[in-house]
Formats: sequence, structure tokens, C-alpha cells
Amino acid sequence: MRAAIFRQGDFTVDRIPDPVLAEGQVLVRTRACGICGSDLHAAKYTDAFVDVARRSGGRFQMVKDRDVVFGHEFVGEVVENGPGTEGRFRPGTLVTSMPLTIAGQRVEGVGYNPDVPGAFAEYLPLAERMLLPLPEGMEPDHAALVEPMAVGVHAVAFGRTTPEDVALVIGCGPIGLAVIAALKLQGIAPVIAADFSPARRALAQRMGADIVVDPAAASPYAALDRAITPAGFDGSRYAQLLGLSPRRRPAVVFECVGMPGVMQQVFEQAPPGARIVIVGVCMEPDRFEPFFGIVKQLNVQFVLGYTAEEFAATLGHIGAGRIDVAPLITGRVGLEGVRQAFQDLANPERHAKVLVEPWR
Repeated sequence: MRAAIFRQGDFTVDRIPDPVLAEGQVLVRTRACGICGSDLHAAKYTDAFVDVARRSGGRFQMVKDRDVVFGHEFVGEVVENGPGTEGRFRPGTLVTSMPLTIAGQRVEGVGYNPDVPGAFAEYLPLAERMLLPLPEGMEPDHAALVEPMAVGVHAVAFGRTTPEDVALVIGCGPIGLAVIAALKLQGIAPVIAADFSPARRALAQRMGADIVVDPAAASPYAALDRAITPAGFDGSRYAQLLGLSPRRRPAVVFECVGMPGVMQQVFEQAPPGARIVIVGVCMEPDRFEPFFGIVKQLNVQFVLGYTAEEFAATLGHIGAGRIDVAPLITGRVGLEGVRQAFQDLANPERHAKVLVEPWR
């Protein structure tokens, strides 16, 4: 089969062996696969990605000197049921899955694994027990957005959000936009979104943000302060200690940038008592001053991925139209266009989510 292969720091289109189905696996023809921010990190900072993955427990199995086929945000079509399957999905059934496959009793990641091709290839060997059929009437390619949107659903769940909260989302790339959609799904208002990119701010509004801020022109934290502060508020220590002032609404800040220095900015500017959810993946060492977290009694939560239940629920939300992912799809390429798409995605004014269509 044909695939876009990441080889020695660059992409090339070549043929690789067709998948050989293990016990319990189904052959799936890739229809579309999104390019993820993690893919961009892995391609640009390969040494750091491999090193940090190894030192943090080996969740990602990428090896620098071996070919790897990226692609973990996918939708496909069942082609063949392999040995030991129950035949639950007829050929032609449209499906998606968490980016995992199961070979016998061995669980394998899909997307950064040199031993299992990701969805920048024509076919995938997926586990029957992991497959989810698309809801009736769902636009098939929208299922390629289930994976990144589930990240937002998970982040909002871990942020322990309630309708009393005011939320600030820092960074409106695909994951920040997923967080905005998940917040609106929970009835959170107002949701404040901040990004330097005009295109991303426009998408944040389309995904439901109530207030959008250009950090070059105004402080998003000032907007957060205004939103949480009631009339007659007295922020002095004794007024708060003795209950002589109305209380502010709870604030939760979602850091969706993943660049050094952003956490320090959040610590310095977030209001006292804020909950901070770190969703952006920073691939470099960072520095922050714990003193700010101490004196403000900040609560900091790091998050990754989603549960199987959250993934399935996100598929249902998109299928039912409760999360509209159509605005996020800004480009489509075949395998030969993968290299250029990785370059184009560095410009936030050009794209949000590019889908790779191996049969294009």
C-alpha cells in the first residue's frame, strides 16, 4: 500500500507492506485523517519528542532512525474482517476508533509507532473491539475530528467545570477550539478566548466563544477579571476574610499554547483561587515561579488525551450537531501534499485542520 512516510526528518511517499491482520483485527481503508499539532511537534522536534517520550514512560513508541507513518485522527471504511473477529461490521461500514489497535493481547499505539502504520497510509489494521460506527447521517469526514475534539471534552471534565465558572482559553489552535466547544456544551458562559491570530479568533467565535481578545491589543486576564467581578466587590484581605464583600465567580484558565513562558504568564496574571488546566504540549523545558501559585492558591491540572467513554460521547456530539466541526476543516491533501501541508500549518492564518486523504 502507499503511505506518506516520515523518514530521516522528511516526508516521502512510498509503498509499504499491506497490513497482515492479527487475531481480532479488521482491515480498514483510510478515508481521511487530520494532521495534529503533536504531528507537527514530532516532525519539527523529533529528537526532543523521542527523548521526552522515552523518559516519561514510553507512551509514544517513535524511534528517530526508523520509518514511521503518522496519523491518529482518522475515519475509515471496513474492508475485511480478520481472524477471530465476530463480524460485527459489514464491509463498507464507516468507522472511527481511538488511535489504538490490539493484536491478540498486545495493545499498540497508532500514529507514532514504527511497527504499526498510522492513517497517512491507505489501510489500517484496527481492533474490532475498538471500532465505533458513525451515527446515521453523519458527514463521514467529520469523524476525523472526533479525536482532537475529545481532547477538549476531557480537558473540560478534568477542569471540574460548573455553570458558575467563567472560562478563559489561551490559544485558539485546534485544541483550544475543542476546549471552547466543550465548554459551551457544558453551558459555561462567558467563555473568553485569546489568540494573536485574527483567523483563529474568528474560528473561536464560530465555536462559541462569547468574548475574543487579541493579546497584542488588550489583556485577556483583564477581561476575565471583569467577567468574574460583581458590583461592590472589595478585594482587600479583611473584606474577603470577614465576608464583607460579594465573592467573585470561580475562574478556570485553559492553557492551550504549549510554549515556554506561557505558564509563567498564567501564574502571574490569573486571579487568586483560579483553576489552571494545562492542555498545550510544551516540548521544551520551561520555568515558572511557584511563589505566584502559592500566594494565589492556584490549582494546576495537567491533562492528556481522553477516556474511551469521552471519545464515544464526542462522536455522538458531532454526529448530532451539538459540536460543529465543519469550520475547522480548512484544507485537504493527498499523500503527495503532506510535506507541504506540514509547512502550511505553521501559518495560523492559512489553516486550522488539514485532512489527509490517502486515496485522493
